Parts: sequence; C-alpha cells; structure tokens
Amino acid sequence: MPSFTPLAASALSPSFNRRIISAALADDEAFNATFIGQERAREALTFGLGINTKGYNLYVMGEQSTGRFSLVKDYIERHVAALPTPDDWCYLNNFEDEREPVVLKMHPGGGKALQKDIQSLIDDLLATFPAAFDHPGNQRKRTAINRAYEQKYDQAIDALERYAQANGVALYEEGGTITFSPVVDGKPISDTEFATLSDEKRQYYYTLIDELENRLSESLLGLPVWKREHSEKLRELDKETAEQGIRPLLKALEHKYNGDLGVLKYLKQIRTHLIDTVVALYCEERKEDKGDELDRRLYLEEQFMPNVVVGHVLEDGAPVIYEPHPSYQNLFGKVEYTNIHGSVYTNYRMIRPGALHKANGGYLLLDVEQLIDQPYVWDSLKQAIKFAKLKMDLPQQDVGMVNAITLQPQSIDLQVKIILLGSRDLYYTLQDYDPEFDELFRVLVDFDLEIPVTRQSLFDFVGRVRRHVASKGLDGISAKAMHRLVEYALRMAEHKEKFSAHFAEVLELINEADYFCKKAADKTLELGHLETALNAKKRRTGRVSQTLLNDIKEGHVLIATDGKAVGKVNGLTVMEIGGTAFGTPARITATVFAGASGVVDIEREVELGQPIHSKGVMLLTGYLGNKYAQHFPLTLSANIALEQSYGHIDGDSASLGELVALISALTDIPALQTLAVTGSINQYGEVQAVGGVNEKIEGYFDLCQHRGLTGTQGVVIPKSNELNLVLDSAVINAVKRGQFHIYTVETVDDALALLMQKEAGALSTRGRYPKQSINYHAVNRLYNIALMVNGGDSD
Repeated sequence: MPSFTPLAASALSPSFNRRIISAALADDEAFNATFIGQERAREALTFGLGINTKGYNLYVMGEQSTGRFSLVKDYIERHVAALPTPDDWCYLNNFEDEREPVVLKMHPGGGKALQKDIQSLIDDLLATFPAAFDHPGNQRKRTAINRAYEQKYDQAIDALERYAQANGVALYEEGGTITFSPVVDGKPISDTEFATLSDEKRQYYYTLIDELENRLSESLLGLPVWKREHSEKLRELDKETAEQGIRPLLKALEHKYNGDLGVLKYLKQIRTHLIDTVVALYCEERKEDKGDELDRRLYLEEQFMPNVVVGHVLEDGAPVIYEPHPSYQNLFGKVEYTNIHGSVYTNYRMIRPGALHKANGGYLLLDVEQLIDQPYVWDSLKQAIKFAKLKMDLPQQDVGMVNAITLQPQSIDLQVKIILLGSRDLYYTLQDYDPEFDELFRVLVDFDLEIPVTRQSLFDFVGRVRRHVASKGLDGISAKAMHRLVEYALRMAEHKEKFSAHFAEVLELINEADYFCKKAADKTLELGHLETALNAKKRRTGRVSQTLLNDIKEGHVLIATDGKAVGKVNGLTVMEIGGTAFGTPARITATVFAGASGVVDIEREVELGQPIHSKGVMLLTGYLGNKYAQHFPLTLSANIALEQSYGHIDGDSASLGELVALISALTDIPALQTLAVTGSINQYGEVQAVGGVNEKIEGYFDLCQHRGLTGTQGVVIPKSNELNLVLDSAVINAVKRGQFHIYTVETVDDALALLMQKEAGALSTRGRYPKQSINYHAVNRLYNIALMVNGGDSD
C-alpha cells in the first residue's frame, strides 16, 4: 500500500520578514507611502501626468475596491503641488446680444478682485446718484432749460392775449386749457348775459373767438417741437451729469487695470450702457417717484457684475476634481432659470460651472461606468478634448424646456487632463467599438490584482495601515496586530507571497477593529481587537454557511467522514454569497454500467451545470480514452452527479473528485470517505490548481471538528495549490497535533492511490499495468464492457 506524507503545519501559512514590519512601525517615513507595489501603474501614471501632448489622457484599469481611486487621487495631488494655478474665468453681459454672454480670462484671483471692484463701483454710483442730479449747479441748468421753453410758450400766449383784449375778449388759462370770454363794459360776461345780447353782437363775438382760436392754433403750432427740444436738452443734461459722475469712477478702474486688455475693453463697453442705466434709474423713476436703493442695486448688479464661474487663489495650484455623477450639466455646466410673473427668465449671471470648468488647467477624474450611462456626455466630452474648447451647448431635452429661450455662452479654452477609472472589460469594449478612444486615451494605467511581497511593498503596506490607524484617532498598532493584517492581505490574495490589491478590505477590517478597540477604551489597536472584528463579521455574514453545516450535522445532507465507499467521494466546493465566501463539502457519486452513452453529466443534462463545469466532466472521457482505451474502443455508460445540489454549479475544481468516483465505480474499489478532494485535471491526468482552496479546506475541517477529529481525516489538494495556503489557526493547530491532514497530489494516479489505498500502477514496456493495480482493474472493466456492447470473443 502506498504511503503519502501530509504537509507540515509550517507549510500551511505564509512566512514574512517581521523585522521589516518592526522597522516600518518605527519609521515615520512609512507615513508617506502612496502606492503599495503597483510599479507598472506608478510608471504609467507618472508618464501620463508628465507628458503634455494632445490625446495623452489616462485610463486607470482595475477592479473596484483595489484602492485605485484614492491612490491615484493622492498621487496626482502630490504631483501637481508644484504646478501653477490656472486662470480665472468670468462671464460678462454682452450688451449687443444678451443671449451670447462673453467670456473673460483673468489671472488667478483676478475674477474675484474684478467682481469686488465692480461691486465698489456700484456702491460709488449709489452714493453719487441722485446727489449729482440734485446739485444746485445741475438744478440751475435744468431751470434755465425749463425757463427757455416756458418763455417761448408765454410769448405766443401774450401776443394772442393783447390782440384779444384789443378786440374786447378776455383770455383765460387754467389746467393747460385756454378759453375766451367776451368783455362788456370792462368786465367778462357770463353765458346768461351773453344770451341777452343781440344777434348781431353775438355773431360778432362768435366770429372773433373763432379767429382767436385759429390764431392760437397757429401760435402753438411749434409746441411739439419745443417740447421735444426741451426734453432732449434735459436728457442731454442728465447724460452729461451722469457721465461727469461716472467718468472719475471708471477712470480709477481703467488706471488699475491698464495692463489687462480684456478688462479695459469691458470697461469701455459698459461706459455708455452705465450712463444710460443711471439716467433711466434716477431721472425717469424720479418723475413717477418710484424705485428704492435696493431695487437699483439689484438692477445694476444684474447688468454689470461679472459672473466668476471659476475662481482661484494664487496658492491653490492645479485643481484635481473628481465628479462622482458625470451628468451633462454636472460636467459641462448649466444655465439656471427663474420665474418672473409667470415667465421663464435667465441671464449671464445664472450660468453655473461644471466639473470641466473647475478642472480646467488641472486634472479631472471620472468613473467611466457612470460616464457612458449618461446621455450626450461621452460624445460631448470627446469633442471638448479633441478641439480643446468647452462649450455649454446644452441639449434642450435636458433642460426640460424644449421651446425655451436659452443662453449660448462663448466657449472657453480647455486644457485639462482626463483620468478615467474603469474595469478591464469596459476598456477593451471601448477599444473595440469606439475608434476615437485610443486616440484620446493613449495612456493605460493598469492596476494589478495582486502585489508581490517585497521589502518595499511590505514597508509601504505598514505605512498605509499606520496612517489609517492614526486617522481613526488611535495612538498606534501593535506588531502582532500588524502581522495579522499582513496575513489577512495574503489570505485575500490566496497566495503566500502576494498581497491582495483590494486594500479597501484591510481598511474595512481596521475600521471594525477600531470599534472594538474604543469600546474597550484602548488607545492601541491590538491583535485581540482584530480577531474580535473578524469573528464578529463571520458571525454576521455566516447564516448561510451555518445553515448548510447544520443540514449536514442533522443528516439532511449526506456526507460521510469515515469509512470507505464505492463510487462516492467527498468533493470540496466554495460558495460566494454577497461579500462572503465559504467552503462546504459535497458528495460526488458515479455509476458505471454496460452501454455506449459515454460519461453523462447529470448536472448538465438538467441544465444546472454551467459551461466550465461541463467542460471539466467532458475532459474525463478524454482522460479515460487516452489512459485505458489505446487498443480497443472506449465504450461505457456512466452517470456523474453532485448529490443534493439544487442550484447552478460552475468551475472545474470537482473534476478530480469526479474522476476518482468514476474509477472507483468502474473498478469497484472503494474510496476513503475520511478524505475530501479538490482539483482540476487535464486529459493527460495532470492535476491543476483551483481557486478558493483555503475556504474549501476550512469548510471540511469545520464538519470534521464537529463530528470529532479522528486523526484520519483530511483533504487532498493539487500540489500547485501549496503556494496558496493561508489557513486559519484552528486548522494549523489541528495539523500540528496530527488530528487533521492536508495531502498534495500532482497526478490522477497519486490521487487514486491515496484515496483507494492501492497502487495505481504504471504502464510497463509491454503496455500492461501491474496486476491488482487500480489501472489494471480499470482497463479490464472497460475492455469487458466494450466486448459486451460491441460483440466479440467472450474470452
């Protein structure tokens, strides 16, 4: 009977350099760690940020929770610290066409300064007016203009009045209305007295008054012209007065901004409109005695105050912006609207910036999965990058008002480095379906899923952990706790020499341990806090795994952990539910009988077996044919099933167990039930590595521990999986005591010999297997079935 040596306890967990960890715990330089490993990504990121050529935007490729966002953002912020602060951007009122606001570029901080200066200008205007119009000098000029108009009017009326008096008629003017009345005996007469006059006398006065009215009309024929000239002179006086008050105010601003052509041009444009606005606000409102200072201030601000869409402080440096929800408006900005008396209204001061405005001159980080889900955004972003112009060409449907009048602000020069964060699948999809993608995103920053454990990566890992622990308000972390975190990261990667890049899960464990640390009123994170957090999480998420184990314990699910059985093998499976993975044993059974239907996968026939699992079963036929049927046709009927499985099954890690069960049924040699097996095979009988090996071992161990460890129980795994063993301390301790065993195999023959406790048998030079070996029995049974099915010599 062959003998196999199980793995020693020291081979079941990783060994790492604890001195490096101790040094990193004492070295404050570790706090500056940005990346843990990821040399390829670091080099690509440095290149992408450093090259300043069109099209060299970045695509950061990696899975969620690998820390790619925080690492990239932190790295970029360090990289851009020494870069210059970009310009400010303002929108100004376009007095020629208010629907197309003009853009003004200013030096960093200039936008806010100009806004403050225009605010001061408005304050000065409110202080200057209406006082300038009420000045005695202005009032004298106004009185002179009024007097000149009144003199013309009086002269015309006086001449007519003299003529009327000379002909016995009195002229009356009341409320702007002129009337005539006959004069008899030196006094005007009433209508009653006029009626008593003779017909000739009355006719005389009728004729005379008609003539006077005609003369009045002729005299006042120029009145509209005089009125117009009068009003024009008053307006000219008001404009002159307004200009005299405004000129020194604007002159001071022009002197201050004499080196900024854009501001000078704006000040020149607003001069005329400012004069007209002041005249309209103060002179026209004065006639109706309306309008308070608040209304005038708001009106002046709405017309002349710059809208600073992007403002910086000189010390800010280049901006690094992350937009978590890149809708069209969040990215390209928006024009807001308000409701005035039932009508929709907007102006240049209601333009709001988007993430591209804020990131202009710096870096913009976007989740590409979110980006491509938004209508219009992807194509618009490509256009903006391609032409280096940021235009707020807002789709009307997004605004919700298809026929509403909107603004068309002048475009802004765009100089921004776009950094997309997305998955591998999406990167290759965009490459396949968008020919412009490679032209615009030439730099790939590829994050590894696993990080080799080197001196530097271990140092950086400790530094990142220390920084996070400090951010939780703790004094520090003990060496034993740090060792446990390193082991935890290795366990996530299922590798003794590689960390998992999902560093967020390490931080999550620290956060949960911090809760228990503070609950115990401790200031240092200890190993006990981590173990408590791990156990608590296992308890919270362990309902399904506990239910499955209970079903086995209660006999509802049949799993034997002692004795032997023909055609039955304990397989090892791993299940992922939500964010947890756990292992559970499953019974694999096989039956063999005379026939020609081949190896039938029951799971596949009932459509529970997924493609990879079905592939693993189909490989069994290739193995049987290659191993045993070189000189006769492979003819058999066999059924294979994972008993009591009621859901979809995928993966080929059960193929080794299925083959052992099949050969056991074929040869009628029983297989050990004390051992559970996992492994994938190829057609030549080589055993290949599988995933989830730690969870599988621990799932079977939990069952054996419940039933009582006998020292004969254990698992069989591929030799190539030895590097992936990072097992729980309970399993390691049981192995140390000799109560549980872990065996590794490289070939199917190794597994057969171990599980059936017989020699598998090697092929001799004569092409035969040793008598009584497993392979000898297998060839004989297959040959006999072939004879029965195909016919032939009964001998």
